Amino acid sequence: MTAALTEALLGLPEVLAAADRIAGHTARTPLLRVPGTDLWVKPENQQPTGSFKVRGAVSAVSRVAGAAVVAQSSGNHGQALAYAGSRFGVPVTVVVPDTVPAPKAAAMRRLGAALVVVPPAERDRACRRLAAGAVLVAADAPDVLAGQATVGLEILAALPSVDTVLVPVGNGGLLAGVAAVVKAVDPRVRVVGVEPELAGDAAESFRRGERVAWPVERTYRTVADGLRLPSLGASAWPYVRRWVDDIVTVTEAQIVDSVDRLLDLGLAAEPSGAVAAAAWRGGTGTTVAILSGGNVSAGTYRRLLAAARR
Repeated sequence: MTAALTEALLGLPEVLAAADRIAGHTARTPLLRVPGTDLWVKPENQQPTGSFKVRGAVSAVSRVAGAAVVAQSSGNHGQALAYAGSRFGVPVTVVVPDTVPAPKAAAMRRLGAALVVVPPAERDRACRRLAAGAVLVAADAPDVLAGQATVGLEILAALPSVDTVLVPVGNGGLLAGVAAVVKAVDPRVRVVGVEPELAGDAAESFRRGERVAWPVERTYRTVADGLRLPSLGASAWPYVRRWVDDIVTVTEAQIVDSVDRLLDLGLAAEPSGAVAAAAWRGGTGTTVAILSGGNVSAGTYRRLLAAARR
């Protein structure tokens, strides 16, 4: 391994330290091969909270001492923070949009988080207001990025021959962390972000070379509710510019088909979690798609998929 990263950005020592912090609180998920293909899936839906977000949340909350935590989330980041708060005795408040899926809201409350429900466009303002006197844990905060980067470490350890890693993109925290550690360990591996075509702010940012934002009335059209953020996080953007090889988009129909295919394999992926696998086309060498989460009930899956097909 070589820590050939700039001092200003995340390095291998921070990622390895995060791996130590989250051990015992998170799962080391396996790699599962899709039969008859060169595609492997990293099923982060097998984490205690059903998504990769628990890695970053535990990494960050474990370093908070004597303070409450505030964050904004469409569900998975908030649920992960609530879980981490329950493990370390830290009170957690989560600002959620009024479109948050009921199962995700219920899961956050069940784990002890207090929810503040606001219209999607009010999330940033409400979160900043509540952050006075508390620790604001953004989904792309440094300790969170270090925790998410452990996904990349595990992929490289389990499959050194990997050629491409497909990563879903919301605020970019998972993509940033995975790209940093993958390029530090093996620069030949391609790291490609994937997002819905209807919420393609990151792909546009990548093409233009500058961070751009989409209004929520555009991003909220996609069935992938966890990827409706209007822009890449400011902390994630330098990683994306430096180490990500490409960002591509997938259609709603491709997301739906991906959910169906993963369900056929016994993998419960919410639409946001199925986005990376939706981008796989074959013929690109050994590929790992990160299944980022599966926090939707079976009934809700079917309603979401029926709505997307319409």
